[in-house]
Amino acid sequence: MRRIHLERELHFREAVERDVDRIVEMLADDVLGSIRERYEHPLPESYIQAFKAIDSDPNNELVVACDGEKVVGVQQITFTPYLTHQGGWRATIEGVRTSASVRGEGVGTKLIQWAIARAEERGCHLIQLTTDKQRPDALRFYERLGFNATHEGLKLKL
Repeated sequence: MRRIHLERELHFREAVERDVDRIVEMLADDVLGSIRERYEHPLPESYIQAFKAIDSDPNNELVVACDGEKVVGVQQITFTPYLTHQGGWRATIEGVRTSASVRGEGVGTKLIQWAIARAEERGCHLIQLTTDKQRPDALRFYERLGFNATHEGLKLKL
């Protein structure tokens, strides 16, 4: 079934602790997330501790997209100063998810557009993100929004 793109009136705000349950639910609601997340009640305390660390850091923003009062999307933006690029700042977008009920309706696009505007407000010269190679649709999505796969990313699990 093909979804029809609906124009939604979304508003964006910083997440609050009561949003953590809904955020973890969205993070766990895909093939990869269902393996690495633990969406259970009560939530593991590690999620609450991570939220508190993010919330207390002025260079981290956990942002939710809301349709009315319902949280339908999330992303984390981290702002980092670098000595490279003449001491410029960059933004890193992570943990982008939309609710299964609104996928294909433009919520993800609006999240990323919001993040780009926020990075510009913060004086960043670059936005970066990673997506798992097992998510080719996500790669195409980011490329449609102007991102280019200019680097090869590496990770080491600890």
